[in-house]
Amino acid sequence: MARKARKHQRRYLKLISRNRNNFGLLLKSFLGLLFLLCVMGTALFGPHESFSYALAWIYLGVFTISVIAITTYLFLFDNHLLKSRLAAGPVAETRTVQKIIQSVASLAFLGIFVLSSLDHKNHWSEVPPHCSYASDIFCALAFVILFYVFKQNTFLSATVEIQEKQHVISTGLYGIVRHPMYAGASILLLFTPIALGSYFGLLTSLILIAVIVYRAIDEEQELKQNLAGYSEYCEKVKYRLIPFIF
Repeated sequence: MARKARKHQRRYLKLISRNRNNFGLLLKSFLGLLFLLCVMGTALFGPHESFSYALAWIYLGVFTISVIAITTYLFLFDNHLLKSRLAAGPVAETRTVQKIIQSVASLAFLGIFVLSSLDHKNHWSEVPPHCSYASDIFCALAFVILFYVFKQNTFLSATVEIQEKQHVISTGLYGIVRHPMYAGASILLLFTPIALGSYFGLLTSLILIAVIVYRAIDEEQELKQNLAGYSEYCEKVKYRLIPFIF
C-alpha cells in the first residue's frame, strides 16, 4: 500500500511539475469561480436580507467543492479544455442568436437564486427539509455527470464553435444522448431551487432549461454543417437530452 501511495504521489507531483507554467490559468479559473460565487451569494443573501439562509450555504458548499474538483482535474489533465471553458458568456459567442441565448440564460440563471431566496424568505411555498437535502445530492450527482462529460470531450468549449482537429465523440455518455453536458446541467438546474427551499424557483429553472434546449437545437445545425460525421452521429444517437423521450 505504501509503495502504491508513493507511486500515485510521484505521478501527481509530475503532473504539477508539467503544468507549473500554467498556474496563471488555474489562478484565472479560481478567480472566475470566486467572482461567480460572489454574484450567486449576492443573488441569494441580498433578497433574503440575511446571511442566516442555511440551505443557501449548503448549496454553495456543494457547488464550490464540485467546481473546484472539476477545475483541478482539468488543470492537471486537460489545460486545453480548461482554457476554452473560461471564454464564456454572450461576449464570447460569435453568432448573434447565441449571444441572445447566452444573455437570456445568464438572466434566468440569476433569477433562479433571486426567486428562490424571496420564496424561502416569504414562505410562498413550503419545501420539506429532507427534500432540500436530497436535492443537494442530486445537484452533486449532476456535477458527476458533468465531470465525466468533460473527461470524455476535450472540445467542449463554452461557446458554439468548431475547433481545430475536432471530431465527433460517440462513446460513453455521448452514446446515450447527444448533449450529455446539457442533460447534466438541466438536472442541476431542476434541483437547485428545491435545494434552496423553493418551488417557485422552478419557474425560472424551466425557462433556463427551455433556453438550453433551444441552444442545443441551434448548436446541432452548426455542427451538422461544419463538423464531419455529425449528421451520421445524429442518426445513430436519436435523443438529445433524455433517452427515449427527447
